[in-house]
Amino acid sequence: MTKPIVRHEALKPLSRDHHHGLLLCWKIREGIKKQVSPARIKNYTDYFFTSQLRPHFRFEEREIFPLLGSYHSMKERAVNEHRRLEFLFKEEASVEIFTAIETELNRHIRFEERELFQELQKTASKEALQNITNKEEEVRTPDPEDWDDKFWLKEES
Repeated sequence: MTKPIVRHEALKPLSRDHHHGLLLCWKIREGIKKQVSPARIKNYTDYFFTSQLRPHFRFEEREIFPLLGSYHSMKERAVNEHRRLEFLFKEEASVEIFTAIETELNRHIRFEERELFQELQKTASKEALQNITNKEEEVRTPDPEDWDDKFWLKEES
């Protein structure tokens, strides 16, 4: 059994965001499995990207990743993955695109949680991590569950 990851308090809100991202992946899988129309899934993924992911990505890039240093390979990987995900979210609705979003977002979140955040906790000073806590109000986002069309639970009535 793997030991649970101990997360610094400053990173816990970002980990909660990651949990919401993993739920998005599940919702996409459920939508595909239930053969929900791509337009319905796209409406939600557009909402989620605009209200959740884009602010999250910007906060990480502005406040978190610089703590790793200018040319850290994990920082470069994470930023490149953000750009790739942004591209995918802008694509036309299709099962193939949703599958790519689900796969790549899941992989990206696991990388940040298991590797990048662990590295950050080892290398960043306590003061730097504490400063993040003071800035997290900037990225408070609406509840991603505040969406009427819960396509992942049932078929269209």
